[in-house]
Amino acid sequence: MSLTNRILLAMVSGILIGSLLNLILHSAGTPEMVQAGVNDYLVGGLFDVVGRIFVASLKLLVVPLVLVSLICGASSLGDSARMGPIALKTLGLYLATTAIAVGVALAFAVLVSPGSNVEMGVEATYKAAVAPPLTDVLVDIFPSNPVRAMADGKMLQIIVFALLFGYAISHAGEQGRRIAGFFRDLESVVMAMVGVLMKMAPYGVFALLAKLFATMGIGAILDLAAYFFTVLAVLLFHAFGVYPLLLRILAGLSPRMLLSKMRPVWAFAFSTASSGATLPITLHTVEKRLGVHNSVAGFTVPLGATINMDGTAIMQGVATVFIAQVYGVDLSMGAYITVILTATLASIGTAAVPGVGLITLALVLEQAGLPVEGIALIIGVDRLLDMVRTAVNVTGDAAVSVIVAKSEQQFDQSVFQDPRADFGGAVPSEGSTPTA
Repeated sequence: MSLTNRILLAMVSGILIGSLLNLILHSAGTPEMVQAGVNDYLVGGLFDVVGRIFVASLKLLVVPLVLVSLICGASSLGDSARMGPIALKTLGLYLATTAIAVGVALAFAVLVSPGSNVEMGVEATYKAAVAPPLTDVLVDIFPSNPVRAMADGKMLQIIVFALLFGYAISHAGEQGRRIAGFFRDLESVVMAMVGVLMKMAPYGVFALLAKLFATMGIGAILDLAAYFFTVLAVLLFHAFGVYPLLLRILAGLSPRMLLSKMRPVWAFAFSTASSGATLPITLHTVEKRLGVHNSVAGFTVPLGATINMDGTAIMQGVATVFIAQVYGVDLSMGAYITVILTATLASIGTAAVPGVGLITLALVLEQAGLPVEGIALIIGVDRLLDMVRTAVNVTGDAAVSVIVAKSEQQFDQSVFQDPRADFGGAVPSEGSTPTA
């Protein structure tokens, strides 16, 4: 069985086993001793330990992979004067897809009206974390201590330092070429570590999902079914409709090939609910299976994992309409436009803030004149939706990377079209001939 199928099998098995354990833990006919044993030794023991070790192993690779990949990419582009256009194209596409995402979400939510029949049984309460001022966010992008930035995992600061360091390497003559060779060798070692981790992925994915569904079950979905399935429908539409359309129009490539090669990445994203933790797998897939040259992928993928939040924007759009309907507030056209602009700009402005999804939603609700306390209504199902929207986010990272690489002729189309790429087929290399 291929690695992709083993990961997908582990994902389905984890959901089924977790749901079964949830029934055992909440069944009145199950002896208390059995419930305690399942909860303490299986769900809170084995599954919890394996899942946390797996996520920690993924996060272990994020900082070295981002640093080395960006240095390699920036050093190879430093003399070509293409770094600026690549950055502008990438940032523009990420912002455009986010604006499309929240706009489509608002349209779907208005059409479906998920909050029209919801009655609040109790007073909803929620205290949102305070977002830092925009000036502080902009200043915090630039590191004063790169070592501390790497220790703290501040991705925007790492990206800025790596870009500057890579650019300096490209202008340092013979010494720079020796250092660039060292980082290319180091990148090969880090990618080999990613390959080792991917072999262990089925076990980690199974443990994470088994614990989650054993703890949560499906009861939370039934309580907010209209909201849950509205968000889910828009997420699927964006992943399988908007991204493929952009890929076809802007790059002239087959969306089916990209989507088929993203399945392992989706499994990682779904189980970890973190674009950052999934970043090593996303970057590996974009380079080795989709044919994007490292000089582009090393920049677009880490940046996307940091600021590309199309899935979160979709949640914010639907949640805004849902909360407005629950509280009986009619939103004007100006309010809808405000929601689109706020959600789009907030995807960058609060990228480094923990719990960014709920914080940006609080900002959106405040701008629309809605009570922030309404966030408490949707927290129950947000964890499950977070898993799906993370999968949408990484799909956007891959699609934008392919589009930008194709436009810059830093793209190996033979790898993209090879269904066996990185599994016995072709792999892109520094000396491969890019195709337009």
